Amino acid sequence: MAKAKGEIIPYRYQKLDWLRLTRGALQPVSIEKYPMSLTSDDIARIANLARLALKPEEGARMLTQINGFFDMVEQIRAVDTAGVEPLAHPMATIQEISLRLRDDIASEPNNREANQQNAPAVERGLFLVPRVIE
Repeated sequence: MAKAKGEIIPYRYQKLDWLRLTRGALQPVSIEKYPMSLTSDDIARIANLARLALKPEEGARMLTQINGFFDMVEQIRAVDTAGVEPLAHPMATIQEISLRLRDDIASEPNNREANQQNAPAVERGLFLVPRVIE
């Protein structure tokens, strides 16, 4: 099924990410124009993926709670933060804060050979493990 140029289509795996077909390629599109909300079908699909057996009243309560969370996110996104400097610490707004960061130096010697002596298989300094994904 061919899509028209500029048409907005929902991404297959995440309802909240939207993609735009541009010059034959899918490009991410800002979702600011699209309100975030889920439907009861979305809740049922998420519950199925998580292997949860939700009763209808539990699904309705979950839908209300998650959409309430998305409403809070929308309120936060509506705040104009242009020109606001990011903070390294919340107390930096009221007093000068010096962050207590340690120096980035190696504190232990390299014991790779000693650590790999008991390994069943090692190659070029790397542990070899059985393949689990084919």
